Amino acid sequence: MSTDRYESPLSERYASKEMQYIFSPDKKFRTWRKLWIALAETEKELGLHVTEEQIEELKTHAEDINYDVAKEREREVRHDVMAHVYAYGVQCPKAKGIIHLGATSCYVGDNTDIILMAEALDLVRSKLVNVIAELAKFAEKQKAQPTLAFTHFQPAQPTTVGKRATLWMQEFVMDLEDLDYVRGSLKLLGSKGTTGTQASFLELFDGKEELIDRIDPMIAEKMGFKACYPVSGQTYSRKTDTRVLNVLAGIAASAHKFSNDIRLLQHLKEVEEPFETTQIGSSAMAYKRNPMRSERIASLSRYVMIDALNPAVTSATQWFERTLDDSANKRLSVPEGFLAIDGILDLCLNVVDGLVVYPKVIEKRLLAELPFMATENIMMDAVKAGGDRQELHERIRKLSMEAGENVKEKGLENNLLELIAADPVFHMSLEDLKKTMDPAKYTGRAKQQVERYLEQIIWPLLEENKEILGVKAEIQV
Repeated sequence: MSTDRYESPLSERYASKEMQYIFSPDKKFRTWRKLWIALAETEKELGLHVTEEQIEELKTHAEDINYDVAKEREREVRHDVMAHVYAYGVQCPKAKGIIHLGATSCYVGDNTDIILMAEALDLVRSKLVNVIAELAKFAEKQKAQPTLAFTHFQPAQPTTVGKRATLWMQEFVMDLEDLDYVRGSLKLLGSKGTTGTQASFLELFDGKEELIDRIDPMIAEKMGFKACYPVSGQTYSRKTDTRVLNVLAGIAASAHKFSNDIRLLQHLKEVEEPFETTQIGSSAMAYKRNPMRSERIASLSRYVMIDALNPAVTSATQWFERTLDDSANKRLSVPEGFLAIDGILDLCLNVVDGLVVYPKVIEKRLLAELPFMATENIMMDAVKAGGDRQELHERIRKLSMEAGENVKEKGLENNLLELIAADPVFHMSLEDLKKTMDPAKYTGRAKQQVERYLEQIIWPLLEENKEILGVKAEIQV
């Protein structure tokens, strides 16, 4: 670690080694060389004078990049692609004359960008599926645990802890659907020349268009893609980057919502993120257990959501067949969006895997509010016993206001049940009223909804993706 210059926290603190490697110089330049090999093979197979000996020489040096030569050459020519063409040629003297034949810089630059985004999306997908799997375990375990639900962060009808987890899960499933769609639609640029017209290949292939039509499909197949974009300028449409980053922003929004709920629940002391035995919550207040992982999820998620604006603006401001004001922005916004979402999903995995639920605290808060929520049932029971519905409604309204005043203004316990029992119009004893205070009676179909959602949606999804389950997160700080 260097201490005398800035280093990105995304690399030092948050992103995994796997994601960092995808956007590393080594991965980038090795991919360039694979693309040059694919182009040479395609041109040979279509009849150009490219020999098997030249291709074998290129393959021999596909991995051992001579960075020193490339860097020295780039200082001279101020062009990274041509510097690496030169460096590759130094290692491959027999093949140097056919490296990059008919191609532009975007052939390696843009195709590599697509390849790297595709691989990064695959890694994101794996972690996203595992977050869903961990949430599913949590929801299954907590499906019947009654808890106070909130609307406007005000007490509302009860739900269950597991049902609330399905709300988090469903948003991540929506993100997975978006990811799969965008990942499945990614195509390579192919090799279309300076303005996308393939003019250079008309020259190389003596105007034989039937051969030129085969170039892009052959390159795509060699690089593991189904197709290339049918038309382009010099670059692939920068709208592609917008679509990819919007997927990441969607995941970030879901993670942010999840982390906010955990932070609020930890304040209520109902649910806590994992807290290690040697972890320090505050430098001043030794008793504190701050939800620092959830706070970090929220912090990084805001970064990703804002970062998604970069490719959108870049796409909107491209001129005609291309301008170069995209380059510096892409070098930052795309890799850093992926590194940040990688860190976010590792944090989500860590948090969900170690969530702690405190049923006694949940029950205490729920029972403190439940008398208000049970008034409709109490009223119905009183009507069955011969009471007048309108009179009972008015009495409950007044007694509820009195009990609320006792709680909020006098700091007393909720004594609504006692007030109702003392009112002769209800003909109900305190013992009878307390029998209605079973929280499970007020959670509706929450437990059944969890079971049905898991059975119909989640378990089949996880079965389809069982080969990528079992990912564990390593949190660096």
